[in-house]
Amino acid sequence: MKHTFNKMALAVSFSLCFISPQVFTKSVFAPDLLLAKTYKKQSDISRYWVSEKLDGVRAYWNGEQFISRQGNVFNAPKWFTEGFPKRPLDGELWIARESFERLLSAVSKDKPIDEEWRKVSYRVFELPDATGTFSERIGEMKALLDGVENPYLKLVKQYRVSSHVALMVKLDEIVNAGAEGLMLHHESALYSTGRSNDLLKVKRFDDAEARVIKHLPGKGKYIGAMGALLLETPDGIRFRIGSGFSDEE
Repeated sequence: MKHTFNKMALAVSFSLCFISPQVFTKSVFAPDLLLAKTYKKQSDISRYWVSEKLDGVRAYWNGEQFISRQGNVFNAPKWFTEGFPKRPLDGELWIARESFERLLSAVSKDKPIDEEWRKVSYRVFELPDATGTFSERIGEMKALLDGVENPYLKLVKQYRVSSHVALMVKLDEIVNAGAEGLMLHHESALYSTGRSNDLLKVKRFDDAEARVIKHLPGKGKYIGAMGALLLETPDGIRFRIGSGFSDEE
């Protein structure tokens, strides 16, 4: 349970960074993106493309800059995006498995540090302005990125599995290696936004999104420090998170 709560604390810290005006530059708009639903056992897996669910930061490339789902700008160094396509891309800023905290520290600074960003890459998994099915978009993304000589721009690997059993075997394999989970994207899906069954996340543990409403004061030895966080889900349910944070946090 301790590991699960620590992951939750990191997710909350991530949300806090996004609402801090001292860290991020506010963008003109928050991008409308395709969002995943949770996978439930299905008999026909063969029509889905499978990819690793990266433990990174979702970033929309609008042709000029990276924008978070909340509409904040990631201040990447100019050399990092040199040669990037002048058209929208959807993907994740990522360092490696189990490196989320280090990644967040690197990409959330108003003034980027070159040495930190040299460890980051942008992993593309969707082409928002493209027509055709997802299978066709995979081909278009590959052709687009093959024409860019930039080692920091990479395409997320897409592959097939034949059954639910094979999917669970693959899930165990990558989770044991430190990955977060898998993503399924239906081969015939046209690009759309919002939550859709065309995109499914496959994890051993469920997760959810919540907005930080308030810092709650600590008690006892934590007087004068944060004791817990009050969060609210998109459905209006409020709850507290107090476990999983270190004394330093």
